[in-house]
Amino acid sequence: MNFFNTVIATLALATAVGAFAADSRVQDASTVKDPAFTALVSPNAPIIKVAGGFGFTEGVTWVQKGKQGYLLFSDIPANVIHRYTPDGKVTVFREKTGYQKADVWRAGMPFNNGKPQDDPAFEKFNMIGSNGMALDPQGRLVIATWAGRTIDRVEHNGQRTVLADRYQGKRFGGPNDVVVRKDGTIYFTDTYGGLLQGDKDPAKEIELNAVYMLRNGRVQRVVDDIPNTNGLAFSPDGTFLYANGSRDRFIRRYAVAQDGSLSASTMFIDLRGEKSKGITDGMKVDSKGNLWTTGPGGIWAISPEGKALGVIYLPEDTTNLVFGDEDRKTLYVSAKTSIYKVRVNVAGLP
Repeated sequence: MNFFNTVIATLALATAVGAFAADSRVQDASTVKDPAFTALVSPNAPIIKVAGGFGFTEGVTWVQKGKQGYLLFSDIPANVIHRYTPDGKVTVFREKTGYQKADVWRAGMPFNNGKPQDDPAFEKFNMIGSNGMALDPQGRLVIATWAGRTIDRVEHNGQRTVLADRYQGKRFGGPNDVVVRKDGTIYFTDTYGGLLQGDKDPAKEIELNAVYMLRNGRVQRVVDDIPNTNGLAFSPDGTFLYANGSRDRFIRRYAVAQDGSLSASTMFIDLRGEKSKGITDGMKVDSKGNLWTTGPGGIWAISPEGKALGVIYLPEDTTNLVFGDEDRKTLYVSAKTSIYKVRVNVAGLP
C-alpha cells in the first residue's frame, strides 16, 4: 500500500503535573497520511498523562455506569487490575488476575519496562498478570489471564468463573487479548506469553499461536495463519474480525459468518516497513468503521478500506486503547508504565 505523508502541528503533550515541550517527544510530529485524519483528531488536541508509575499496562476497558464511568486496566507484573476514575483516582479493582498460585517465579514471560538498561529507572519483571479484557452483552468482565492460561469472567456478584483453559485437552500457553461479539460469542488470542521460557518452555502444550472462538461452551480454533497473534477487534456491524500479528506489525481481516466461523483471510494493512518502534497490539473501531491500533510510534487510524489515515505519537510504547467517557470520544491509551488520554472527534465503539 502506498502512503503519502504530510506533517501537521505536533499534538501537545501534557501530564497531570505539567506539560512537556513538543521537542521533548522522541518523534517530531503527528503525521497525516490522508486528509480524512484531520476530521478525526484536532491538530492541537492535547495528549494527557492521567496516571503513571506502573510496571506494564494493558487491557484498557471502559465501563459506563449511567452518566458515570471508569477505566479498568491490567498492570501485568503487579498481577492486578486497576480502576481509574475521571477525578484522577487509581484504585485496585482486583488482585491476582493472572497467575494465582504462590510460586509466581515459575510463571510469566520475563520482560522490562522499556527503559534503557543503563537508566536507573530500568526494571525487569515477569509478566504474571492478566492482559486483555472486554465486556460481554450482560456487562460482565471477560479477562484473558495470560500467565493464568485461562479465559475468565467476573460475575455480577464478583465471583470469578473459568470459561476456557484448554483446546482439545491441551492447556493454553497464555491468552493475550479478547473480544466479545454482540451475541456473546468470545474470541481470543493464545500465545506463549504466560510461560516463563516462552515458546521453549516445557510446559507449553499447544504448538501453534492462534485465535480461538468460545461459543456455547465449545472452544474452536478459527485463525491459524498469524504466527504471533495478539490484538482483535470487530467491525461495527460484526461482519469482519480484525486480528494482528504483534511484532510482525500487520493486520489481517476475516469475514464472520452467522455461526461465528471465519473465512476470507486477507491482509488488511502491513506496517512492517515503518521505522518507528512499536508493534500492532490492541485495537478498537470507531462508529465510522475506522480501525484504531497501536503500532510503530503510537496510535494509528486506518480507514475501513485499509488505508492509513494518520498517527498520534506518544512518548512511550503503546500497548492498547479504548474509547471512553460518556460520549466515547476520549481515547484512553495504555503505554508501558502509564495511561494517557486524548480527545477525538469521532465516537468509538465499546
